[in-house]
Amino acid sequence: MADDANPRPTGAGADTATLPENRDAGRATTRPAPGGGVGRRSGRTVSTQLRKRLEIAFFVTPALALFAAFVVVPIAQAVRYSVFSWNGLGPLDDFVGFANYARALQDQVFTDAVMHNLTIVVLSILIQLPLGLGVALLLNREMWGRTAMRIVVFVPYVLAEVVAGVVWFMLLQPSGPVDAALEAVGLGGLVQVWLGNPDIALYTVMVVLTWKYLGLAVILFLAGLQGVPPELYEAAQIDGASWWQVQRRITIPLLGPTIRTWGFLSMIGSLQLFDMVWILTKGGPANSTVTMAIYLINQGTNRSLYGYASAVAVLLFVISLVLALTYQRLILRRDTVDAPRTARKVAR
Repeated sequence: MADDANPRPTGAGADTATLPENRDAGRATTRPAPGGGVGRRSGRTVSTQLRKRLEIAFFVTPALALFAAFVVVPIAQAVRYSVFSWNGLGPLDDFVGFANYARALQDQVFTDAVMHNLTIVVLSILIQLPLGLGVALLLNREMWGRTAMRIVVFVPYVLAEVVAGVVWFMLLQPSGPVDAALEAVGLGGLVQVWLGNPDIALYTVMVVLTWKYLGLAVILFLAGLQGVPPELYEAAQIDGASWWQVQRRITIPLLGPTIRTWGFLSMIGSLQLFDMVWILTKGGPANSTVTMAIYLINQGTNRSLYGYASAVAVLLFVISLVLALTYQRLILRRDTVDAPRTARKVAR
């Protein structure tokens, strides 16, 4: 009776489909061979990785070759020349070791040049940062003639350093246009020998540098301001925030990566400064505006002390590298390490 209550399907196909042992056998016959599919997948994975590596090598190798030819090799050659007393002619046979480095570090003119470069770095950030940010905020607003004002601000940056330097050299001559303009507005008492007074020559050069490179800061800040969502400004206005609170709490924090990038560019440019100062003062008067690059050129090209000049070049490279790495570690870290790490945590 139990068999009648649960009748078993009839037919050959039904019997083979419903028996448990037959179902297991069917699974066994259709299961792939052990290791076959895995082997094919692993082979495709290795092939894909190899192709990616070859593509990376194909595109990166030319850049690495150029970098090695124009950066690594010159640095290595400078290090090699720096341990010899060499005038640029003949073989390198007068080995002096680290004497050139010791001589440079003991030279008051070189240490003054280092301080001048560091002074320009600090003044560039203290002056150009607030001034450039203020001009960028002004030019970011809807106003008549905004495009023309942007062009006027940016034109000095695209001018050649030689052209800008010669123009300012003529303007700052005694009884020149600058002195005449001051006397015309009743400020004749401020007239100075702008480029001939050791006490103010460096600051005069700093004014010219600010005029020349302010446009870069303004353009970078304007580009950064385009990435600030306007909804944040609207929400702040609805909440009754003042203009200063909006800039402090919204604009400046969101503009932080752009400001830090500009600061890095400004620092490197100030450390390598040569052409504008050379045209205006040639490092004078009395070495009051000499920079590390000008000192290097004076020792190498003008005095034919190429071994000593190479040591100065290596010191300039080391100082720039140390400051760049320190800046990256302390300031740029939040953009290169902390921000991606935070974004990954938020995504999880």
